[in-house]
Amino acid sequence: MSLRAVGAQDLDLLGRWRNDPEHESVYGDFLPMIRRQNSYRERWEVNGLLSEDDGLLMVCLEAEPVGTIGWHPVHYGPNRGSQALNLGIALAPAARGKGVGSAAPRLACAWLFGHTTVNRIEASTDVTNRPAQRALEKAGFTREGILRGAQFRSGEWHDLVQYSRLRHD
Repeated sequence: MSLRAVGAQDLDLLGRWRNDPEHESVYGDFLPMIRRQNSYRERWEVNGLLSEDDGLLMVCLEAEPVGTIGWHPVHYGPNRGSQALNLGIALAPAARGKGVGSAAPRLACAWLFGHTTVNRIEASTDVTNRPAQRALEKAGFTREGILRGAQFRSGEWHDLVQYSRLRHD
């Protein structure tokens, strides 16, 4: 399993995945949301989907893309030192249940801790998504608690389980 930068050859696949309910799963249904096929292309042309604050990498099994892992900033104060990064992962159905969901966050954390000054990386998942919870725990994340009513998805508010890894973990 490996992570790599998004290339031009990946953009059509990303667009298809974004509009594929099986790839997005029940936990990725944030409609109504405009899902433009070319939104990845537009962002990739600006910064390759990697910037100082956020990014998206391809998750690959034997060099074949099977998903993505991305991050964005979360602010806990007014200065950059009080910024954490929040990870999110989406895997193709065929890649689920094979250890990719724990290996990808582990590799992403190693890369982010090695290339940024961030001290905290966090992730959250639906309280009913036990496979994702187990994957985060296997990746070295610590369960912190429940975020009540934190996510609006599929027309309803959902509770999330919050996880984190610190630089010294």
